[in-house]
Amino acid sequence: MPTDRYTLAHWGSYRAEPGPAGEVAALRPMTDDPAPSALGQSMLGAQRDSARIGQPMVRAGYLEGGPASRAGRGAEPFVPVDWDRATRLVAAELDRIRGAHGNRAIFGGSYGWASAGRFHHAQSQLHRFLNVAGGYSRSVNTHSHAAAEVVLPHIIGSTDGMGDNHTPWSLIHDACELFVAFGGLPEKNTQVSAGGVGRHLVPEWLDRCRDAGVAFVNISPLKSDIAARVAAEWLPVRPGSDTALMLALAFVLETEGRADHAFLDRYTTGFDRFRAYLTGAADGIVRDPEWAAPLCGVAAEDIRALARRMAGARTMISVAWALQRADHGEQPIWAAVALAAMLGQIGLPGGGFGFGYGCSNRVGNTDPAMGWPALPQFRNPVDSFIPVARLADMLLHPGAPFNYDGRALRYPDIRLVWWAGGNPFHHQQDLNKLIAAWRRPETVIVQDSWWTATARHADIVLPCTTTLERNDLGIAKAEPHLVAMHRLCAPFGAARSDYDILSQIAGHLGLAEAFTEGRDEMGWVRHLYDGSRTVAAARGVELPDFETFWDRGLARFAAERAPEPLLAAFRADPGANPLNTPSGRIEIFSETVAGFGYDDCPGHPAWFPPGEWLGAASKAVGALHLISNQPVTRLHGQMDNGAVSLASKIDGREPAAFNPADAAARGIAAGALVRLFNDRGACLAGAVISDDVAPGVVQLATGAWFNPEEPGRIGALDLHGNPNVLTRDLGTSQLAQGPVAHSALVLAEPVATPQKPVTAFDPPPIQPI
Repeated sequence: MPTDRYTLAHWGSYRAEPGPAGEVAALRPMTDDPAPSALGQSMLGAQRDSARIGQPMVRAGYLEGGPASRAGRGAEPFVPVDWDRATRLVAAELDRIRGAHGNRAIFGGSYGWASAGRFHHAQSQLHRFLNVAGGYSRSVNTHSHAAAEVVLPHIIGSTDGMGDNHTPWSLIHDACELFVAFGGLPEKNTQVSAGGVGRHLVPEWLDRCRDAGVAFVNISPLKSDIAARVAAEWLPVRPGSDTALMLALAFVLETEGRADHAFLDRYTTGFDRFRAYLTGAADGIVRDPEWAAPLCGVAAEDIRALARRMAGARTMISVAWALQRADHGEQPIWAAVALAAMLGQIGLPGGGFGFGYGCSNRVGNTDPAMGWPALPQFRNPVDSFIPVARLADMLLHPGAPFNYDGRALRYPDIRLVWWAGGNPFHHQQDLNKLIAAWRRPETVIVQDSWWTATARHADIVLPCTTTLERNDLGIAKAEPHLVAMHRLCAPFGAARSDYDILSQIAGHLGLAEAFTEGRDEMGWVRHLYDGSRTVAAARGVELPDFETFWDRGLARFAAERAPEPLLAAFRADPGANPLNTPSGRIEIFSETVAGFGYDDCPGHPAWFPPGEWLGAASKAVGALHLISNQPVTRLHGQMDNGAVSLASKIDGREPAAFNPADAAARGIAAGALVRLFNDRGACLAGAVISDDVAPGVVQLATGAWFNPEEPGRIGALDLHGNPNVLTRDLGTSQLAQGPVAHSALVLAEPVATPQKPVTAFDPPPIQPI
């Protein structure tokens, strides 16, 4: 047994201190992590709490009535069964659906945040299994940045500068003079990174950049979106209006002779069409600061001053991922690239653009650029997909047409939903719409470790082990950091890993050998590590043999890749290094997108008023704009049942932050319970009063576990403070069909106490066998 045992999580790397009876006494962050996250401390208490699922469960109505019984999802008690019965039930239902409706009728859900391990990656496990079983309907893109994922390839030919290959912080430190942050640089988000974190570097880089003289401008309705110590200038923009502000900045650059036309002529195409839109030559509307000021709430003279500062300095234009999770979310991405092109600094150290600074620890790292191996998922023989945020529409409207990125498609007729490692009742918008949609499939199977809302709305629940209860290989993405993820404690109850669950089901279907390839858990961990050694060796990095690595627990190496700006090679020689766009250049105007004929996404950056926002004349009196941003105390909904998140609650409810004037106008006191509501739903929250929140805005973080007062009833009051009972479930546009969580208005009122207690972390009723 190794002397030191380690694990890797999306929020950090930890050394385990053993406790009595094979438990873990403590998880200690790595000593060289300059800013370790507290989130790791939530892992231990949640291991054995009341929300853990200890054995397979079947909804009582489903056990009695089978797939014809759907109305009771989310409301009925569960019946415990043994693993053999549960896995045979699943195998038989999968066989029935395949035979009666084909594999296209199976929706393989999931998301990648269940584990930071390379092997126990729930989404990969499920998709591998379903591909072995003949394929499935799938989702594409992510809730984090769906609009950017689709529009950026049309503009720059890739998604570089969105999730990977940003201009690194070191070059921002060395060369940037002005960092303009649309959506801020929220350090709370840099606690995490998909695939794990070795060292939290962003706070240190922000301090170093400040000390080097980089000036920061925080364009956000939340002052706290940049830490106070950075001393950023705050422009409290009206939510949803960033594109209008960017267009006005571009107008100033062009009409005052500050745009770099030498860069535009050599590296871009279509600027003339965009210029006609800015100046009003195309439609008679001049997008100048006077036009933008009443839209975005920033004075015209301040817009002009910022444009002149940007033109007179080495300027980085940063756009948070949150901005594109709104109506027409493609537009701030496109407008930011156009604005950066007009400054002519793309490809230079410290200049240009980037999407996601402050949104993840890995953004801005000098990536060692290793293509690490992952669990093979095989090819999906079924060509059927939806944009990830269109889940409810797919279930409610089988066969209905929809547009996506130039394609005319139809929703599949889904009869079986299978979810592993994800929680759509966290990330999907308009949860009451989702409840109605969730009743349409014949069977819902969920693999989870805790009684999340998704597990509560399942027919068959298969309990999974957690990261601490299994062996795995951890490789912190974009960091030179490998971790031997030792099993640190025994599984809870009868919980099994996703791999073991799916292996048993595969056995019932005669697919065990194809799924497992004859390997057990440690066989796969060793196999993936050996592949990693091969990848590293090709880059001149020598990793120890598996036994040595497993005994030591860690493997680190020097990141030799030299830092370079985003699109540096393209700038150096656009002929030799063209972009993967039709023109080979940055497409400020895209003939391709224009050719799709979408009335909600033309061929150049454009302003569209959001469907719900404070600038609408038709908004309800007293409406507030809801900012449902990422939480400080958990990762999305993960570890909401952990100590760190629980400590932040007010009377057990998620805190909601109000500007003092808005709170006073509604009679809301600090610490009071409030009801937030609109025509989509209502929730309770605890009031926080803060000058860091712009007037007209209420901030309620995502991730409070959905806790309807009357389980199963559409429209029931959520007791816990889940903002997605309030958000709108529409696509950003026909181009990307991304989520629009940040285009929502709500009303707020104080409520009397006491209210019903939060029961989100209690198990649902369990019916005796």
